Amino acid sequence: MDVRLKPFDFSQALARTGALTDAAGATNAARRTAGSERREDFSDVFSHALKSVSAAQNEAGRLQREVSLDSSTVSIEETMIAMQRSNIGFQMALQVRNRVVQAYSEVMSMQV
Repeated sequence: MDVRLKPFDFSQALARTGALTDAAGATNAARRTAGSERREDFSDVFSHALKSVSAAQNEAGRLQREVSLDSSTVSIEETMIAMQRSNIGFQMALQVRNRVVQAYSEVMSMQV
């Protein structure tokens, strides 16, 4: 049995989870506005991504509260899916942060 590992692709993971579709949509919309050549900074994209992750966590928390109060409008399945989406988004943001800190450390340790 031949097992090969592929490197992790953040953009592909984001597309699969849909956790950051708002940030990606905002980025694409900014690129298409009136033919302008406006470039978004990494900080803007990361800020949108963090807001999206925060919104997903807030939604998961709201669904958890409704399930715990025996609300008939929210299913346990929907709540579990929202919790997993928010967890995946948080883990992704954490990995991006770790990679940025690692890159910063490498740049700071370079000799000039």
